[in-house]
Amino acid sequence: MRVLGVDPGLTRCGLGVVESRPGRQVALVAFGAATSPPDDPVDRRLLAIADAIGLWIDRHQPDAIAIERVFAQRNAYTVSGTMQVSGVAMVEAARRGVEVALHTPTEVKAAVTGNGDAPKEQIARMVARLLGLAAPPRPADAADALALAICHAWRPSTLSPTGQAATAAQKAWVEAARAARRHRKTWVAA
Repeated sequence: MRVLGVDPGLTRCGLGVVESRPGRQVALVAFGAATSPPDDPVDRRLLAIADAIGLWIDRHQPDAIAIERVFAQRNAYTVSGTMQVSGVAMVEAARRGVEVALHTPTEVKAAVTGNGDAPKEQIARMVARLLGLAAPPRPADAADALALAICHAWRPSTLSPTGQAATAAQKAWVEAARAARRHRKTWVAA
């Protein structure tokens, strides 16, 4: 399975493609970032990001697109742009009939590092290790996009035709997803 990860951002949108292999292995296909000039009107910026995402979909032919699920943050302007880019990515996927999945940051961290509270540096180092890279991918948005793609590639329904967690790796993923949901409930209740 080939997965395109999208770390949405209006100024810089991380993109990363991985190919899942047997035995919970992943191989790097490509990574980078789509950018838009901060001085341009928002509609032009969204168009630039949409065009770049569409190009990546056409070039890499993913089976699925994994997008970071947006959480409310203190900065409403940042959240607004991030949500708009998420929507643009979903539209570009829908135009091409590609499956879309949303993953929370905690879920991605737990899947890739085993720790739903892992700092960005740890995630980037683990992405590099999993993909056999000498150094973490740059920019950091690309590393986050690759983490999203890996998270999605490792989800139980991708690994098992029945959708059941049959292997130890799949069971660990399911437990990481449960931990992420518990952490999210604690965060929402606070």
